[in-house]
Amino acid sequence: MQQDLVDNADDDAASVSARATAAARSTWLSVATNTLLAACQVAVGIASRSQGLVADGIHSLSDLVSDFIVLFASHHSKKAADQDHPYGHQRFETGAVVALGLLLILVGVGMVEAAFRKLEAPETVPRVQIAALWVAGAALLAKELLFRYLLHIAGRVKSELLAANAWHARSDAASSLVVAIGILGNLAGYPIFDPLAALIVGGLVAKMGWQFAWRALHDLMDRSADTREVEAIRQTLLETPGVCSVHDLRTRKMGDLIVVDAHLEVDASITVEAGHNISVTARQRVLQHHRVLDLMTHIDPYHRPDLDHEPNATGAALSSISDIGRATAPDTAAQRKRSA
Repeated sequence: MQQDLVDNADDDAASVSARATAAARSTWLSVATNTLLAACQVAVGIASRSQGLVADGIHSLSDLVSDFIVLFASHHSKKAADQDHPYGHQRFETGAVVALGLLLILVGVGMVEAAFRKLEAPETVPRVQIAALWVAGAALLAKELLFRYLLHIAGRVKSELLAANAWHARSDAASSLVVAIGILGNLAGYPIFDPLAALIVGGLVAKMGWQFAWRALHDLMDRSADTREVEAIRQTLLETPGVCSVHDLRTRKMGDLIVVDAHLEVDASITVEAGHNISVTARQRVLQHHRVLDLMTHIDPYHRPDLDHEPNATGAALSSISDIGRATAPDTAAQRKRSA
């Protein structure tokens, strides 16, 4: 369902400022569209006595709130790192997706409750007017076009928040389709179709909200990046000159970006400075070719025991350090003898 936002290994990372600019422009277009649709749907829905169209108009009003959440989150997420937020503010977007999901759940539940009240008294359901059908059809077309535009922008700048808002617009298009069918049924002599349409729309809205909130909640709990993206990062590390192998590669989402930890295995005979230079090169390559905010590397000797995972790693490491110290320390007794 969601558009694939995984990077290719040769794609440059989309800049934070580019994402913020694209989010602002596309979201203001969404604001204008939803304002016009909400006003028309609610006004015509009331005048034509269509509960389904009014429900769809309320849905469009909830879109306005979600649009402003996107604008607010995009503004704050582009702030630079500071002392309290050393990794930046990218997760502000993730928190905004949670808020957007909860909002959709509340709106959907409210619409379902209102529809149930009508279904409990079907004799109170009025016959709607033909104007409601025309407005529902126009709303369906506008929301589908808006969805395609937002999803295109989200894919271009690789923004999960914009993608979530785009699929929100698609859910709106689906709800407008259901409302149009309900109005057609009402006009055909089956008044109950209109509140049934409102009930289905409410369920779709609540389901979409749950999916957004649940996915964003996992991102807040340091969910790893997509498997293909992780393997692409691994391949970039392995292609770095001097890197013999990679293990313990771990990722976690940071908004639309990724934080990576990796153990790089290098030739055991090279100097510390050479190993450091290899890790610097590996980090630069990953930051250049992937949506990675930061990469923390740990250097291990290639084809040597990995003391990080040994049961008695601390003792073995200290013993190894002691052996190195004894081998490199000057022979003070011999020096005293020569000086005497």
